[in-house]
Amino acid sequence: MDRFVLTPGQSIAVVGLSAKPDRASFDVARVMQQAGFRIYGVNPQYAGQVILGERCVASLAELAELAKPIDIVNCFRRSDDMPEVATAAVEMRPLPKVLWMQLGVANGDARRIAEAGGLQVIENRCIKIAYLNQA
Repeated sequence: MDRFVLTPGQSIAVVGLSAKPDRASFDVARVMQQAGFRIYGVNPQYAGQVILGERCVASLAELAELAKPIDIVNCFRRSDDMPEVATAAVEMRPLPKVLWMQLGVANGDARRIAEAGGLQVIENRCIKIAYLNQA
């Protein structure tokens, strides 16, 4: 895997973003936003609500319809849910650069779908930790 460089200004679709401040998805998204990344929440449970100052959408397809170019699709979903997320990510236009699966999340089928669709895949890794530890 080529190393993906996280650069402030990049846009991140946070699949599974929670409105609850004690949840990992909220904390990671908040830290990345404070570091200068553009955050878009994707969670049907919170669709239409404002989280971290942005209106949350129900799906990656809805985000794509809003013409929001996404660099990274960052996933806080169960590993079993990832093939569906990977399929949605490769259908986005413009195409995101990376499908990022958070700590504890990995799925070979999702990896194959995303890579076949032209996305770099990072599994079982926290984007916040990776950014903070980036040299």
